[in-house]
Amino acid sequence: MSLFSEFRSGEHVKTLAGMIRAAYPGGDRAIMEVCGTHTMAIARYGLRSLLPEGLRLVSGPGCPVCVTPASVVDAAVELCGMPKTAVCTFGDMMRVPGSGKTLEVCRADGADVRMLYSAGDAVDLARKEPGKRFVFISVGFETTTPGIALSLLEADRLGLTNLSFLTANRLVIPAMEALCASGDVRIDGFLCPGHVSVIIGSMAYSGIPRDFRIPCVVGGFEPVDVLAALYALVRQIARGEARVENAYARAVTGGGNRTAVEVMGKVFKAVDAEWRGIGTIPKSGLALRDEYRLFDALETFGIGLRPVPEPKGCRCGDVLRGLIIPPECALFGKRCTPEAPVGPCMVSSEGSCAAFYKYGGGLDGR
Repeated sequence: MSLFSEFRSGEHVKTLAGMIRAAYPGGDRAIMEVCGTHTMAIARYGLRSLLPEGLRLVSGPGCPVCVTPASVVDAAVELCGMPKTAVCTFGDMMRVPGSGKTLEVCRADGADVRMLYSAGDAVDLARKEPGKRFVFISVGFETTTPGIALSLLEADRLGLTNLSFLTANRLVIPAMEALCASGDVRIDGFLCPGHVSVIIGSMAYSGIPRDFRIPCVVGGFEPVDVLAALYALVRQIARGEARVENAYARAVTGGGNRTAVEVMGKVFKAVDAEWRGIGTIPKSGLALRDEYRLFDALETFGIGLRPVPEPKGCRCGDVLRGLIIPPECALFGKRCTPEAPVGPCMVSSEGSCAAFYKYGGGLDGR
């Protein structure tokens, strides 16, 4: 029997779906799943089809590759042209379009672009090839950032002067708060990301119910996990409550992983940051602290980030803010496909457009 069979049980799914329908107070409500992994799970298992009439699930800005600005991609492409330099990145970043080439095209053109599984791999490469300069494209939310921070600290300990980091790490909660404050989209509840919450803890979201009266429930990624979290949200909505609940207690605690949070704080500081398709969000990005500036790729190579307009007709920004679902973009499935993506939401394995393209979904999001 599979370890996850209980969390994929058809009987449990049916029971939870019935509980959601019974508890639903009616009317039009929108729950935002913040995490791209939730978006994929919801699409993969067809969970929208189980929900009551009027309850919509909308995607949020929880795909780190999707929100990485095109200016960062262009800077990475520029670094590919530097002599004796190798650009290293996670897999999904290879195909994200900037204003021109992707890193995948750069590699096809002969540049030294390497796909890695962790920042630690970049440390190993820099140690083994001292005659070459390595740049790690550092993207991700709180889930991957502690590992990147530890890798930088290890590079510092080893005295590796041939490794630098192009940082585009982002923080989830400032983005959620910005969406709440904007009033652009109705959000009746947040399905909070399980992976991120392992690091920051469920109580990190407490400001959102307090300040915006929007309930938050942390959920896992199996069908039963997602539906259990949605049931908790529907129950709060029906009762007029707004608080944090943890429906993923087997992995997430209230306080999170304090060691991981501390190592992030040792290496990075919060700064105002651009989110692709959304704009600048205060204190939502991470930059290297002054004591680690020698590892800053922009300073090491003397390059800057230049503003890049989004591709004409691309509505990834509206998808990331929950204003539309992917099929409502005119490019979706026509000019923009996984084989020839126009925007980042079609590239990433956690992107909403990729999820809808692969698993389907009607124009009403069901």
